[in-house]
Amino acid sequence: MKIRYILPVALAFTSFANAVELHHVIVRKGTDGLDMVRLTISNAGKEGLSCNADFAHWYSAGIATVEPGKSARVDLWFDAKTGTFTILNDKRENLPVERLWCGLSGRAYATRVQITLDRTDAAKGARAVSCGVEQDTLACR
Repeated sequence: MKIRYILPVALAFTSFANAVELHHVIVRKGTDGLDMVRLTISNAGKEGLSCNADFAHWYSAGIATVEPGKSARVDLWFDAKTGTFTILNDKRENLPVERLWCGLSGRAYATRVQITLDRTDAAKGARAVSCGVEQDTLACR
């Protein structure tokens, strides 16, 4: 019974202002010290593709729409020191890429397939991927 009273009293004296500590974040801009990696996504299927990048757990953006028989190019940037691939936004800020994926247009999330990137792609300066439907599922290689 005592705990039932102690917890609300303890919470009443807790400063909620300290619950979130805000820090100034320095956002890297530009491409100095980064290596360009050209990602080419080709659509070998009969339906359009919607390709996306996930940034920082909670933010994602479309990076390319690829019609059947067409290709799209996405410029990625690689930081050899950290092993991080980034995409530049319209302010030339570096957005670290957590995941790249493509799916069929109109149902991209439900049909998504991850596009993997690694240091060998950065060393070559390019990565080419061809996507198409195989056995009722999208495959990108």
